[in-house]
Amino acid sequence: MDTTFHQPLGGNEMPRFGGIATMLRLPHIQAAEELDRLDAAFIGIPLDIGTSLRSGTRFGPRQIRAESVMIRPYNMATGAAPFDSLNVADIGDVPINTFNLLDAVRIIEQEYDRILGHGIVPLTLGGDHTLTLPILRAIHKKHGKVGLVHIDAHADVNDHMFGEKIAHGTTFRRAQEEGLLDSDRVVQIGLRAQGYTAEDFNWSRKQGFRVVQAEDCWHKSLTPLMAEVREKVGGGPVYLSFDIDGIDPAWAPGTGTPEVGGLTTIQALEIIRGCQGLDLIGCDLVEVSPPYDTTGNTSLLGANLLYEMLCVLPGVVRR
Repeated sequence: MDTTFHQPLGGNEMPRFGGIATMLRLPHIQAAEELDRLDAAFIGIPLDIGTSLRSGTRFGPRQIRAESVMIRPYNMATGAAPFDSLNVADIGDVPINTFNLLDAVRIIEQEYDRILGHGIVPLTLGGDHTLTLPILRAIHKKHGKVGLVHIDAHADVNDHMFGEKIAHGTTFRRAQEEGLLDSDRVVQIGLRAQGYTAEDFNWSRKQGFRVVQAEDCWHKSLTPLMAEVREKVGGGPVYLSFDIDGIDPAWAPGTGTPEVGGLTTIQALEIIRGCQGLDLIGCDLVEVSPPYDTTGNTSLLGANLLYEMLCVLPGVVRR
């Protein structure tokens, strides 16, 4: 059977302000036999009941899709042509329980079991950062322990939040405790601001994670750092999780927990492009909150970062 590579709908076929809002204006695929033919897919998780300050990330997937209309197939900077070698589509949203966080977590894990069963590399539109835990649980069943590249203003390694063990600020402590991560192959980039104790980031370091605080990224290119990251996390499957609040709120104000002194959009691109060559088996872009994104620029940035993630997946050709 000949392979069909889905292409984004072009701006000369349908005006960019028209048509159905799918990610990158790709086909919306649901049938099991069509899912079996996909290499990668965009999935939305409209979750915000795990947030601790400003809600609104439930609207993230829809707005990221809407802002993705300007993205074209070829990456002129890197030469990546993802739609020439990977079959990619938008497979819709996970139908979470918006009144019960633990049940939503169960549903997400169940859905990703199904998605991974089709051999699809998931590219997730969040949603708050709670969603990464059930995704990692599903991925562990298929790939075992994974390396992690985690970009964030926060380490998300709280032991609890208001006594709750699962929330957007506990994700990576639970993942580590559950044996989902290969702790010698974990890097956290962009951590900053204040803590509750002087040891807040040291829990990660004690697990073997490399912690790159935002101050270590100021006024420099992160291309050299990413060479070091590839050395640390390579040699096995890697998951990429990008919290949009890793970016300074000057560029990405539309998020629930903004922190000053963050990464730039250029550094964000350097980080993702620096993941080329890793065995990426899944990625997410989380914590976009459109109610605080009056210009749409945060969602636009999120859409572009997800496209860049697609461009560094294994098997993408370069022209």
